[in-house]
Amino acid sequence: MTTTSPLAPCLRTVRAVVFDTDGVVIDSAGLHAEAWRGAFDACLAAAGQDRGFDPLADYRRHVDGKARLDGAASFLAARGLSLPPGEPDDAPGTTTVAAVAARKEELFTEALRAHGADAWPGTVRLLRALRRERVPRAAVSASRHARGLLANAGVLELFDAVVDGEEARRLRLPGKPDPALFTEAARRLGVAVGGTAVLEDAWAGAEAGRRGGFGLVIGVDRTADGSGAPGLLRHGADLVVADPGELLGSGSE
Repeated sequence: MTTTSPLAPCLRTVRAVVFDTDGVVIDSAGLHAEAWRGAFDACLAAAGQDRGFDPLADYRRHVDGKARLDGAASFLAARGLSLPPGEPDDAPGTTTVAAVAARKEELFTEALRAHGADAWPGTVRLLRALRRERVPRAAVSASRHARGLLANAGVLELFDAVVDGEEARRLRLPGKPDPALFTEAARRLGVAVGGTAVLEDAWAGAEAGRRGGFGLVIGVDRTADGSGAPGLLRHGADLVVADPGELLGSGSE
């Protein structure tokens, strides 16, 4: 890269960038959190618990960035609920981990149809700058909705590769904090992990980037008060930004 690169100095040393989808590229993390609240609160009420799911603290700690079944099992265990794992085709409900996850999926799909989800403008600017600089880009998500979300938001074409929940199931890749999703994305871009940057808003994702030996792990903390930054740093981020657009110079488009 030349000295006229619009990218921040930290990105000028990498050869590829992998983006988490929900919360980093697409403004859909809130929809996921509310869907989990609906699914978990019904389960907690059935168990006689009064304290509901916190869509900020509980979402961040237990489900953000993880595969649905892993996230559901993590939160339920934290509340002392030992549900049977169930089967992949369990109907939405409260009696098994799979049923709770299926209810979350149902609620998220309904919310997505009703409200949609846009791409974050700062991230789009960064993606376009990376494309102009010929830096390969991949999107990663544990969600099977990722490719559709990217397409509906008009940003799918900005990526050279997508590794989503469908691909993870097909390839039997473990979810975050295991680095397998990120590692597969770097492989598809043809760049070693040591030369690849990861952008993540989830603690589990930051940990995955660090475990995988990625050259740079950038946390994205979109909370109004910056409360997510310490956790991202603690779990492996090298630095934290409020928006990926901060990784561009002031004169960049």
